[in-house]
Amino acid sequence: MKQFLTDLFADQSYDETNFFLIAGPCVVESEELIMEVADKVSGICKRLGIPYVFKASYRKANRTSANSFTGIGDETALQLVKKVGSTYKLPTTSDIHAHDEAAPAAKYVDILQIPAFLCRQTDLLIAAAETGKVVNVKKGQFLSGPSMKFAVDKIAKAGNDKIILTERGTTFGYQDLVVDYRNIPWMHEHGTPVVMDCTHSLQQPNQTSGVTGGNPQLISTIAKAAIATGADGLFIETHPNPAVAKSDGANMLKLELLEDLLEKLVKLRKAVL
Repeated sequence: MKQFLTDLFADQSYDETNFFLIAGPCVVESEELIMEVADKVSGICKRLGIPYVFKASYRKANRTSANSFTGIGDETALQLVKKVGSTYKLPTTSDIHAHDEAAPAAKYVDILQIPAFLCRQTDLLIAAAETGKVVNVKKGQFLSGPSMKFAVDKIAKAGNDKIILTERGTTFGYQDLVVDYRNIPWMHEHGTPVVMDCTHSLQQPNQTSGVTGGNPQLISTIAKAAIATGADGLFIETHPNPAVAKSDGANMLKLELLEDLLEKLVKLRKAVL
């Protein structure tokens, strides 16, 4: 494990042979929701020896429809994410969408996540790098793994080598994504830990309803294949009731299904090491 990840998980007891997990609801809907998810997932991860990062977006800037939920207010949501981290002794992450969001968000979270559509935005990558926080860049749906070296270079040249790359599928037609698992070893060649986003890679974007669809029944398939092909970490958005989630409900994993999936993945990880 990279030293910056070891430092990130310093407050947790975990099995060093395990993958790490980035998980939580898509967006901060309420304090009750994020505390419920953090409590449940942290307990599971502690039992299974999985290093855990809590994830929730403080604002959703990229929505299909102008009528879609975007958040409860930046400052309020960021404070709640920080509260989760301090309450459960967890590192936290949220995505940012513009260069002027980097420094404010960095006051509250440990990892700045760069959305896939923005992975080529030079000013955004540099601003994230300059905070000194870990920067997790999601591979654009329009890019190959090898081409992500340019995102890595931008961050590294800004003086930050704490970089994670996340695979989240590649655009296939107008309303589907496919996962090319060659991207996992290819992105490892950039010298970074590689994460598989097991939920967004199953999105079905650009629906005429204005709400993104998904195939959550395939989350376990995506996750198992990622472990088998050498992913260092998994990204899974989860919610107690995805049917009523205010963002990305169509591709989130129901919270009650997470424990069984993680148990299987831990066994698989041990088998392929």
